[in-house]
Amino acid sequence: MEYLDIYDENGEYLGKEDRNIVHRDALWHNTVHCWLYDKDGNIYFQIRKEEQKLYTTASGHVKAGETIKEGFGREVEEEIGVKVDYNKAEFVNIYKFIMDKEKKDGSIFKDRAFSNVYVCIFNGEYSEFNFDDSEVSGLVKVNAKQTLELLKKESGEVESLIITKENDNNIVRNQKIPFEKFLVNKGETAIGKYGDVLNKVIELTIE
Repeated sequence: MEYLDIYDENGEYLGKEDRNIVHRDALWHNTVHCWLYDKDGNIYFQIRKEEQKLYTTASGHVKAGETIKEGFGREVEEEIGVKVDYNKAEFVNIYKFIMDKEKKDGSIFKDRAFSNVYVCIFNGEYSEFNFDDSEVSGLVKVNAKQTLELLKKESGEVESLIITKENDNNIVRNQKIPFEKFLVNKGETAIGKYGDVLNKVIELTIE
């Protein structure tokens, strides 16, 4: 059983509750959106296994009693297999995320999350990545400036470096990524979803 800290809509702490009940009863809780970038102004998107589209480097629920930055470090390690100094993670923004969707059993999954967005520098080797095969198909490294322009135009392609795992080895290849490959939910825009984090990486790496 996994417990999450729960809040009212204004962020006032109410206690903790089982994760299943949190999503059954639409209780507000914290999630963390984790982004890794390098000193050259590149940012890592993960390839979500289910959708085969690009999303955060890693993301997930913040557990009861866990700080946002602790959740950042845990999610990065769980999903892409690297340890980072999460104390160096820098704040980008907090978004209110509301979504209801029907599950296969007919029940409604109710999401009411404070999405805490942070970035952290990573200058390690591609061989260090060890993806959670149940969630992640690989990583895509793109230039933040070029990607920002792509998302503004809502069309075209961006040069990328794709890291995937084959036979327990990480394979790296170059590929152009079209705008349509970026994960965007109904009612969202790509620039609204990813613009702030791309601008933050540009700000942190500008010479």
